[in-house]
Amino acid sequence: MSDTAYLKKEDYEEPCCPFEKPDRKETIPIGRVISRLDEYLNRNDLAAAERHLKYWRQEADLCRDERGRLSILNEQIGLYRKMGRETECNEAIESALRQLEALGMETSVTAGTTYINAATGFSSFRHFDRALPLYESARRLYEEKLPPSDYKLGGLYNNMAITLAALKRYPDAEELYSRAMAVMKQNKGTEGEIAVTYCNLADLAAVQGNSPEDYLKKAEELLNAHILPDNGYYAFICEKCAPTFGYYGHKETEKALLKRAKEIYERN
Repeated sequence: MSDTAYLKKEDYEEPCCPFEKPDRKETIPIGRVISRLDEYLNRNDLAAAERHLKYWRQEADLCRDERGRLSILNEQIGLYRKMGRETECNEAIESALRQLEALGMETSVTAGTTYINAATGFSSFRHFDRALPLYESARRLYEEKLPPSDYKLGGLYNNMAITLAALKRYPDAEELYSRAMAVMKQNKGTEGEIAVTYCNLADLAAVQGNSPEDYLKKAEELLNAHILPDNGYYAFICEKCAPTFGYYGHKETEKALLKRAKEIYERN
């Protein structure tokens, strides 16, 4: 059993008391909650991450911390997507969307982020028709409220393009991949995200009858760059890109990326 199988004291040392007066509101320590979650994800300890988020979702309910609850729901969407748990992911999505409405935050940047998380969850389980309207809502909010070079826009364009490609809207997908690349190149430390976009472009080229090799070469160069941080997020990117290389016959690259990810998780 993992040494992170149970919650540690620092994970729950500030719980809300269930016997508080009903008109009293508190907040969960969301910064510390996310920091601990990142530690679990850096070790790829998804079971511990799940227990952690379930605990703090209950605490947010007891505290009547509506914004904290929304933050936890957004994290649960991403976690259950990564775990391949569709039922739980859908429940978190629906709860998050209801929470946004209850808070009256449907026109905020936070709403845009929630729409993206929900859309990416739907897309990962191939519900592309449900994902696209959410991406479109997020795009309207982000383009209105964020500067054109904002990192968040790059992530939106890349994820939305994947759904457009799945719906066979190839020119629209290519345009958004180009937008994603342009945004990411204006931000530091985004080489991993750019590599993911090159892998996506490789798939888009192949489905249109073109060679994916130039895109794969550029992605591999970035993934092998020493400037990338040796952490759990980089390991996740390696895992995400590896099957693309394997699919196009680059088995050694696939094997190397998966081995690299495993070693990082084990060290963490």
